[in-house]
Amino acid sequence: MTKYHRIVLASRPRGVVVPENFRLEEVDVPALAEGQVLVRNHYLSLDPYMRGRMSDAKSYAAPQPLDQTMIGGTVGEVIGSRNAHFAVGEFVAGMFGWAEMGLSDGAGLRKVDTGAIPPSAHLGVVGMPGMTAWYGMHEILRPKLGETVVVSAASGAVGSAVGQLAKLAGCRAVGIAGGKAKCDYVVKELGFDACVDYKGGNLKAELAAATPGGIDAIFENVGGEVFDTALGRTNAFARVALCGLLAGYTGAEIPIRNAKKLLLSRITLRGFIVTEHMDMWPQGLSEMGRLVAAGKLKYRETISQGLASAPDALIGLLQGHNFGKQLVKLTP
Repeated sequence: MTKYHRIVLASRPRGVVVPENFRLEEVDVPALAEGQVLVRNHYLSLDPYMRGRMSDAKSYAAPQPLDQTMIGGTVGEVIGSRNAHFAVGEFVAGMFGWAEMGLSDGAGLRKVDTGAIPPSAHLGVVGMPGMTAWYGMHEILRPKLGETVVVSAASGAVGSAVGQLAKLAGCRAVGIAGGKAKCDYVVKELGFDACVDYKGGNLKAELAAATPGGIDAIFENVGGEVFDTALGRTNAFARVALCGLLAGYTGAEIPIRNAKKLLLSRITLRGFIVTEHMDMWPQGLSEMGRLVAAGKLKYRETISQGLASAPDALIGLLQGHNFGKQLVKLTP
């Protein structure tokens, strides 16, 4: 192979993301220099944070540059190496972005075991989403036996792990998701105690019924009405791990009408970006890996085929069409 494909950000979205914001390009495979490794990416991770990076508004991270390979996590096989730390045939997770191949000096690459855990899972439940769930639960929410934990986007890559970790901690896990199929999956397959369909038109009443003892901890991925309604059910000294605000990714306002509960419930609210806590990743990923290998942590993947499918897959993800972790398979 002398050439490979990549997708660059061609323009910044105005509101919703459209396919025209991206451009597929063919580029030459680079030559290996001393100390470098060449990786054939097998899977690309698609995540909600990408929508924020596509904007040039000030944020916690620099905007995705125009006409450059779109950011994204990958897992793939080393196919060429002039680096003593990496051998041909090893699998690595990295940030090569929306591209079929990647070149690196080894910095930021993490070797992954594909024996007990499939390669794709290292971008999901044993990757950044799983680490996000682990960090938010263990370092911010710190749930106690018998408490009620509510998680929005409960059928997604992060939320599905959060609820299962809550159950393993002896808590009541209540999910919020969009549609009966997702709620059935959350309860019947993942083992949540309850799940509320926010599209059903009775969010407030149904969440109250699902949390008769109130809410002690919220893992928030969405914001907007979903978060506001959960705030209204909080008990004294509730904790909130603020992971994402999907409701505001298109620029929509996301007001908090129950702001008074922040005071009345003496809430501890902490926003976090999991990549700012890399020192915790070895412990978190090790624990998540053991749970997956032991069959104690279930996950689902939505996989689109081929790099060219990535734009539509991301658009679908942002609209809530995926089940579990959204991936793109880059190999036949």
